[in-house]
Amino acid sequence: MKQGIYLLVMVLFLAACQSNSKKQTSTETKSTEVASKKWTQEQADAWAEENGWLRGSNFNPSTSINQLEVWQAETFDPETIDLELGWAEDIGLNCMRVYLHHVAWEVDKEGFKNRMNQYLDIADSHGIKTIFVFFDDCWNATYQAGKQPDPKPGVHNSGWVRDPGDLIYEDPELVTTLEAYVKDVLTTFKNDGRIAIWDLYNEPGNSGYGNRSMPLLKNVFNWAWEIRPAQPVSAGVWNASLTDLNKFQLENSDIITYHNYEGPEKHQAAIDTLKTRGLPMVCTEYMARLNNSYFQNIMPILHKESIGAINWGLVAGKSNTKYAWDEPIPAGSEPPLWFHEIFHPDGTPYSQEEVDVIKSLTGTE
Repeated sequence: MKQGIYLLVMVLFLAACQSNSKKQTSTETKSTEVASKKWTQEQADAWAEENGWLRGSNFNPSTSINQLEVWQAETFDPETIDLELGWAEDIGLNCMRVYLHHVAWEVDKEGFKNRMNQYLDIADSHGIKTIFVFFDDCWNATYQAGKQPDPKPGVHNSGWVRDPGDLIYEDPELVTTLEAYVKDVLTTFKNDGRIAIWDLYNEPGNSGYGNRSMPLLKNVFNWAWEIRPAQPVSAGVWNASLTDLNKFQLENSDIITYHNYEGPEKHQAAIDTLKTRGLPMVCTEYMARLNNSYFQNIMPILHKESIGAINWGLVAGKSNTKYAWDEPIPAGSEPPLWFHEIFHPDGTPYSQEEVDVIKSLTGTE
């Protein structure tokens, strides 16, 4: 989903051993620290046994440009969600990773949670569990409720928005709202068996934030521990250079989640590093064709290693993630090689060979 190259190799494991000596900013003090309620090894192993091999996509319905368009009452699209998750079911996918946004909750708290429940009903009807994502440091820094921008032709994720983005540095009191949001959602769904994982923070430190994201990262884990949902909480590692953030994420997540858009050798190196921790693992982002990360060469590795396999993108649509991160096509014409996504908007596979590989691994041939 992001710009840059993700090298999760041995340096990540070594970085996890370093101490975090960075001074924290004032936003961290807005939440009282609670004792860690991280799962035991036994709890993590029991979760892995119950859920089996998770495989699926990061899911944004093709009619939505971003998280706000997904969840706002005016643009929530259950018909498209049902249709597209049906295509996922047909090829044996059983888990979707779905982003939330605090503004949609802030505008309409009960309606937002009702729409989450409606989404979960639809997904469950297709045998699909859900990974919900709270915060995100990627793409556009500012946002507002209401009508969302139209896509920029040929530009990857032109309308995707961060959460909370720059606003948390401009309005320190925002953390009070974010705390209420996270705790309300977790309290409502903390025992919901349709939810596989709570992904607390997508790519903390991206967009040049670096360690400025640490206070919110620590806060969201504290809030989650205070509620302590029945599902695992995690924040995926994604960039080996963010050593302080990586250390905190790896030490405090119930299960290990990570992103890797590299080819087989580098992806395997990341796996070999991370699995030394002995916890269940889920790759929550992979599959970027221009980076030699394909279903054909990565998904079999994840299947063999019993690592959850959640690729970026299900159906090409308004998010424009069939276009590469750094290679816009302003005319909006078809890219020579799709970057992400499995299906055209009419449900036709981008590549029948890819779908055949997926179906062979999921046992739906």
